[in-house]
Amino acid sequence: MNKLLIINPGSTSTKIGIFEDNREVKSFTLRHEASVINSFKKVIDQFEWRKDEIKKILTENNERLDSFDAFVGRGGLLKPIKSGTYRVNEAMLSDLRKSIKGEHASNLGAIIAHGLGTEFGKESFIADPVVVDEMEDLARISGHKAFEKVSIFHALNQKAVAKRYAKEKGVSYADLNLIVVHLGGGISVGAHEKGRVIDVNNALNGDGPFSPERSGSLPVADLVELCYAGTHEKSEVLKMITGKGGFVSYLDTNDAREVEEKAASGDAYAMKIYSAMGYQVAKEVGAAAAVLSGKVDAIILTGGIAYSKLMVKLIRERVEFIAEVVVYPGEDELLALAEAANRVLSGEEEAITYE
Repeated sequence: MNKLLIINPGSTSTKIGIFEDNREVKSFTLRHEASVINSFKKVIDQFEWRKDEIKKILTENNERLDSFDAFVGRGGLLKPIKSGTYRVNEAMLSDLRKSIKGEHASNLGAIIAHGLGTEFGKESFIADPVVVDEMEDLARISGHKAFEKVSIFHALNQKAVAKRYAKEKGVSYADLNLIVVHLGGGISVGAHEKGRVIDVNNALNGDGPFSPERSGSLPVADLVELCYAGTHEKSEVLKMITGKGGFVSYLDTNDAREVEEKAASGDAYAMKIYSAMGYQVAKEVGAAAAVLSGKVDAIILTGGIAYSKLMVKLIRERVEFIAEVVVYPGEDELLALAEAANRVLSGEEEAITYE
């Protein structure tokens, strides 16, 4: 039996799970206030703090860190790579520390897993990071040759729920056309054609719907004007796009539950912003349906905000004419990471080397 500690840092939380082989024994969600997150200049600066928070919760629950056989982290913003399980190495750590493809909390997954693995003499892995790239060439064209669209999305959870849906239907994931919507601190909408995500919005760097803390697509000319107005530093503008966009910008919170509570209590402005997010998500689903030429077997809503009956209603009423809407609230990322590591530890498959 392999005992694994699974580490999934998100923009607003750190989720950890204790697994014995593929069986979840315990799990914890450490929620982080926007004020604490924003006190760190860079995501990488959160490393020691998040690691200490993990060690603290495990100690409080009588879990010894030296009892784990391996540490498994969510993958971050690396070079575009194929789907699979990767052993954490120095090349990966170097790219994550340099933020070669941008800053995101998922960059900390491999770093924390490796930090704990080094401390306790155990292996560390990641699987299906956010840079898994299966996009069609047409989807990469941006509109100007100086820019190319890239694949950055919630690959681990999107793949996991798509395969779960296929299994429940008794068919192969490779035989289905699906639109998968991950609703969390970031929002990604993927067009899955026969087992490949052929198009997806860049869920991190200003593309697609806005989310609790990300701006999504912005009016480009207006953004350029702001950049040259001399009122904001580059780092401030980037933070407006990722970290202080979305709900944080409009309502000074990254907690979708808080926004929904305000809306339910009669706050018309909160309801307007909450509804706007659902509206933008629905528009992106419509775009994904066009990518799939209207041949869609199901639309899957997943992620933490999929627990919201109101948000599901706002999206469903605009897109259910396209295909059946299926809701898998939360995510299967902890289990997916455990399964990936166990396949390597059991010899079923080999870990891929990141270069």
